Amino acid sequence: MNSQDRSVDVVRALERANTSLRLLADSSTALASILDADEALRRLARLLVPSIAEACVVDLAEDDVVRRLTVVHHDPARSLPYAVETLLPGPEGSGSALGAVLRGQGPVVVDDFGAPGEPGSLQAAQQDLYRSLDAATLLIVPLQARRTVLGALTLVRSTATGPFDQQEASLAADLGHRAGLALENARLYALQQHRRAVAALPAARPVRCPQARPGARYLPAREGAEVGGDWYDAFTLPDCSTVLAIGDVVGHDLTAAVRMGQLRNMLRALEYDSGDSPAGVMRRLDAVMQGLTSTELVTAVIARLYATPTGPWVLQWTNAGHPPPLLALADGTSRLLEDGLAPVLGVDPALAREDALIVLPRAAPCCSTPTA
Repeated sequence: MNSQDRSVDVVRALERANTSLRLLADSSTALASILDADEALRRLARLLVPSIAEACVVDLAEDDVVRRLTVVHHDPARSLPYAVETLLPGPEGSGSALGAVLRGQGPVVVDDFGAPGEPGSLQAAQQDLYRSLDAATLLIVPLQARRTVLGALTLVRSTATGPFDQQEASLAADLGHRAGLALENARLYALQQHRRAVAALPAARPVRCPQARPGARYLPAREGAEVGGDWYDAFTLPDCSTVLAIGDVVGHDLTAAVRMGQLRNMLRALEYDSGDSPAGVMRRLDAVMQGLTSTELVTAVIARLYATPTGPWVLQWTNAGHPPPLLALADGTSRLLEDGLAPVLGVDPALAREDALIVLPRAAPCCSTPTA
């Protein structure tokens, strides 16, 4: 090899190294730029096509099943199966290369897709996908963090492109490791936010009035979950009536959560001390909020559930800019309680607020609660 040929080889090697470094840098930015793990992995797949492969598949292992997160092909017009989230049988006992990687046997290069898999199996689903991608060679690397495989990244090439070499395999393995760490960090963050959000909610308290049995279900958002100002509450008054409240303080951070706690405690004190109607308590809360706190805007519903001396149960409520509560009846029907609506708290404490009232059917459960 003469000096000119050696120079050409050196230039090509440098260009290839620079390309790999840029891909690593861009991929790291994509993975670190947002806390939504699914969207970060979709961005990574789009970066890898066509720079290193003609197609890219991202699968996540969750609760003994495989969730196909995304399939990206260099031809956007191509129709792809499983291009959205799909549940497939778990990897245990699967003879597929993907199953092997999810069990910790990776990275794996595949150029022989084997005998047809059993209908409905992970292997059969993989073979259908590879045929749709015109796959000739696969490079499957684990999304791994601290010895735990969280998923797999599959890079696909056709016959025209050729197989992956050792440098490309090393690059893909590095990307899989970075993606695995990003995925684990995002899940840990979501878990932390979930715990904070749940901790900010009121603890269950025994209800002294046996006729009223409040219940609640709280589901924090899965994507972009952040602790914030949402709250609900239920408590009894000395006359055995039950107060129900739900609301949202503007903001999605710990500051909003702190303000929510202040507001909930103020509402409890004002209602318990005054015994006022929901509209009266809402006016008091608006005035106190604007005078003693830095909270800006709040939506809320305050309702009071009680039995009249003659027997029927009555629900009385007022609404400050919140979606109308839903009353669920024992016969399976429901109705939106759209009356009693007024502007949000924080605009003007002098605004008029009115109570709405409904006599509940005798068969209606006494625990009907306002919900968002």
